[in-house]
Amino acid sequence: MATEQKHPYHLVEASPWPIVGSGGAFVMTLGGVMYMHEMAYGGALTMVGLALVLMTMYFWLRDVVREAVFQGHNTPVVEIGSRYGMLLFIASEVMFFLAFFWAFFDFALYPRGGVWPPGGTEVFDPFDLPLMNTLILLLSGTTVTWAHDAILRGNRQETLIGLGLTVGLGFLFTLLQAYEYSHAAFGFTDGIYSSTFYMATGFHGFHVIVGTIFLAVCWFRAKAGHFTPESHFGFEAAAWYWHFVDVVWLFLFLCIYWWGA
Repeated sequence: MATEQKHPYHLVEASPWPIVGSGGAFVMTLGGVMYMHEMAYGGALTMVGLALVLMTMYFWLRDVVREAVFQGHNTPVVEIGSRYGMLLFIASEVMFFLAFFWAFFDFALYPRGGVWPPGGTEVFDPFDLPLMNTLILLLSGTTVTWAHDAILRGNRQETLIGLGLTVGLGFLFTLLQAYEYSHAAFGFTDGIYSSTFYMATGFHGFHVIVGTIFLAVCWFRAKAGHFTPESHFGFEAAAWYWHFVDVVWLFLFLCIYWWGA
């Protein structure tokens, strides 16, 4: 009776993954700086740090899934805290993109050479591949919503179909973005337009890759029966993240590809 838990909060056990992940991030950053300065072992150090970060992500996610699905620690109070945490994380991501948009508009509205884009810059046609990618992401937003609705109805087959389509569309978006980059008439260091363009769209592309992996993990979890109509926050977090990625792309398409060109 003295050890009986009298509150709905989950007191997590001691975990090695925060310190391992932090150390891996530090090693990866240090290796990346060394590599960009052409120092010895920079690339190898970066790969070691990346391996530690990926290992942390896998094992930490394994522990969280175990706590939620098999140990029953995801009480309503715990899920509320998780939702607030995810919302704050997305808010921090909004600040990241706000900084990139700020840089772009600063140079676009007050061009140093008097014209924007800078003279001689061959920009992308916004109604070619960029429009195609916009339609792909908008469609993926509907398929992930379909998957969510299927979870609420307890239909596992439709959940898997909706998630599978979303993952496939995310992968297709990444392929088309890579194809677009390979046919760009400017490089990352060819001027302020190219630098701000690649930073904003490239950072978004990285988020698409992360979101696709996030949803792919949810597909395997859904197949294993981890999600129920009453408890499926892991999927909700992935869906929120994916919708955030969709909305950011709409701003990128309108502001950078169309207006900025």
